[in-house]
Amino acid sequence: MIEVNINELGERIKELRLERGLSQKELADKIGVATNTISQYESGKSKTSITVLANLAIALDTTTDFLLGLET
Repeated sequence: MIEVNINELGERIKELRLERGLSQKELADKIGVATNTISQYESGKSKTSITVLANLAIALDTTTDFLLGLET
């Protein structure tokens, strides 16, 4: 069984967001969540749904596997 480290997930979201030159608000707008939700994801304080995870992958031009730490 795969265990997801939400802190690692948050770090990957933040890293990719910054690489793409997006603010938390811009990313939130792209995926239809509140800005503070992005902050909670990045700090590991909140888990994402599968739908949000897929939308994050699309918005950040990556894969869900990368976000989940299943590929490097």
